[in-house]
Amino acid sequence: MNSSKDKSVKAYLYLEDNSREINMARLYSRKKGKSGSKKPLKKVKSSWLNYGEKEVENLVLKLAKAENSSSKIGIILRDSYGIPDVQIITNKKISKILEENKLTPEIPDDLLSLIKRETKIMKHLSLNKKDMVTKRGLMLTSSKIRRLIKYYKAEGKIQQDWSYEKGKVY
Repeated sequence: MNSSKDKSVKAYLYLEDNSREINMARLYSRKKGKSGSKKPLKKVKSSWLNYGEKEVENLVLKLAKAENSSSKIGIILRDSYGIPDVQIITNKKISKILEENKLTPEIPDDLLSLIKRETKIMKHLSLNKKDMVTKRGLMLTSSKIRRLIKYYKAEGKIQQDWSYEKGKVY
């Protein structure tokens, strides 16, 4: 009776090539959710797409000069221009196009969004001083900011003498 249970467990744990399936957990919640948007499996330019490589690069540069972040540029291109993926057409990511044309922001997008989130949380906590759940959220967000700053300084994406001050608008 135990042997049949063991076989079903082994079939679940191992894939066809005898490698184990590993689901990474979230950073703090230990949850293993898989929901979210998925990119198309095919990495081929669609036949219905009317834009060429130079046209897409020019659109990216135009949107960047209008002070949009790289993620915002991708959303605008997808929703307004019908371009599902810039990398398929140009063989470069949006951030790489911006880097080549010296239009990258001083502070990377993910760090900037975390700083904005921390500012919103601090504003909420100033009004709701007993909200302990949000206080923990502030601690986690601050920790992510510190970790990202350390990483970007090591990678050379931000200056070594750059320092983050809470409450300062960037």
